[in-house]
Amino acid sequence: MALRETIRTWARPLYFLGKNAVTLAGAVLTTSSALTMIAFWFYDYFLPGPPHPYVGILIFLILPGIFVIGLLLIPLGIWLRRRSLSEKGELPAVYPAVDLSVPEVRTGLGYVAAATVMNLLIIGTASYRGVQYMDTTSFCGQTCHTVMAPEFSAYENSPHAHVECVDCHIGPGAPWFVRSKLSGLRQVFAVTFHTYSRPIPSPVKYLRPARETCEQCHWPQRFTGEKFLVNTSYKDDEKNTPQTDVLLMKVGGQTWQGNVGIHGRHLTDYARIRYIATDTERQTIPVVYYTDDAGKTTEYVSTDAKPTQQQLAKGENRTMDCVDCHNRPTHAFDLPENAVDKQMSIGRISPELPFIKKQAVEALKVDYPARDVAKQRIVDELNRFYLTNYPDIYQKRRTVVQQAADEVAAIYLRNVFPDMRLTWGTHPNNLGHNDSPGCFRCHDGSHTSADGKTITNDCSACHQFLAMAEENPKVLTDLGLNNSSGSN
Repeated sequence: MALRETIRTWARPLYFLGKNAVTLAGAVLTTSSALTMIAFWFYDYFLPGPPHPYVGILIFLILPGIFVIGLLLIPLGIWLRRRSLSEKGELPAVYPAVDLSVPEVRTGLGYVAAATVMNLLIIGTASYRGVQYMDTTSFCGQTCHTVMAPEFSAYENSPHAHVECVDCHIGPGAPWFVRSKLSGLRQVFAVTFHTYSRPIPSPVKYLRPARETCEQCHWPQRFTGEKFLVNTSYKDDEKNTPQTDVLLMKVGGQTWQGNVGIHGRHLTDYARIRYIATDTERQTIPVVYYTDDAGKTTEYVSTDAKPTQQQLAKGENRTMDCVDCHNRPTHAFDLPENAVDKQMSIGRISPELPFIKKQAVEALKVDYPARDVAKQRIVDELNRFYLTNYPDIYQKRRTVVQQAADEVAAIYLRNVFPDMRLTWGTHPNNLGHNDSPGCFRCHDGSHTSADGKTITNDCSACHQFLAMAEENPKVLTDLGLNNSSGSN
C-alpha cells in the first residue's frame, strides 16, 4: 500500500500540470526523435563503412540533441503551468486525485514509467555513440571541411593513415579526453564565427606528450643500428638525369655499451635534453641543456641568436621528445621539388618525358587564385608544353603525358590550400636539414658552453654518405641493388 500511495502522491501534480502544450510538444519531440534515432542506428549498423560525416552529425549529434530538448521541455512545461496557475491564484491546494482503479489511468502511468526507462537507455546509448562518433577520423577530418582539409589531405597520404586521430591527439585516459573535448568546444565556436587561425598553428599547443602517444607503438630505446637509405632526385635538364644519394643513418638506440646514435644521444633517457625556444614554431632555440651519461648537465648558449634575459623568460622551456624532430609525423606537406621527385621515382610521373621535372616544378610554383583553377591550369599547361615542343611524344605517348599532368595537379591539391593560407613551406619539417633548419636549430656550430664545448655540427655524427648525387652509385652495383626503385 505504501508504494501505491507514493505513486498517487507523485502522480497527482504531474498528471494535472502535465496537460499543457509545452509538455506535450516535448513528449512528441522525444518520441519522434527516439524512433528516428533507433531506425538510423539500425541503418548505421548494417551500412558498410563509416557514414558520411554530415549524416553522422545528424545521427549521432543532432537527433540526440533534439531528443534531449524534448526531455527538457516536459518538466519545463510543468513548471511554467504551475507558475502561471500560481500567479493567477488558480493553483489547487490539493491536486485532483488519480484513480489507479481506472484501467486507462493505470495504462497511462505504465506507459510513462516504461518511457522513462526507455529514455534513460536511449540517452545513455546516444551519449556513448555520440562520443564514439566524435572520436572517428571521419568526424575529425571531414566535418569542418575548409578548416581541416589540409590536415586531412596530409593524413590520408601519411604512414599513419590507418591510425585514428584520437590515438595521437588524445590517447587513453579521462583527463586528456575531457581536455580535448573542451578544446573541441572552443574550436566549434571558432569555426562557427570564422575566428579560427589560417593556417592551423604548428606545433599543436596542447598536444599530449609523445611518450604517452608515439611511444605506445614506437620505442626509441630499442637499438635500431644504422639505417640504409637510398634517395633519388632528378635534375631539371631534358633527360631528367637521376642523381642518387646513398647513406647510413646512425639511428642507434641503447646497447650494453651505452647510448649510441641519434636516438641514443637524444631520447633514450627521459629529460636528457631540455631547451628554450623563443618563437611559437620552436625554430629559434638559443639555449640547450644536455645531461650526459654521468648525469652532468651542460648549458649551451647560441652565440648567433644572443637572446636577452627577457626573451628567455618568455620563451618555452621544454623537455625534448619525439616531435621535436619528427614534428610532422603525419600531417607532412611536401615542397615542389621533393614531391615531384617522389612521384617520378615510383613511376607515377614518367622520367622519360623531356623536361618533366623542370616543367612540373615551374607549374607548381605559380601563384594560382584557387585550387580548382590551379588543377585545370596545371593540366592544360603541361599538355600544351608537350603538344608545342614535342608533338611526336605527345601524339605517341599522350596517355603518359596526361597521367603526368594529373599527378602534378594532384601534388598541388595535396599541399596548397589558399583558403587556409597554406602554401609551399608553410610548415617546416624538422626531420633533417635540407629544406628547413631542422637539426641545425641546435647543431649549427654556434651553441657553446661556458668551458668552450660546442654542440657538434659534424655530418658524420648522424650519417655516413656512401654516395652523393651520383647517377649510378658504385655501392649499389656492388650490393646488387637496382637504383630504379628510387627511395628505400
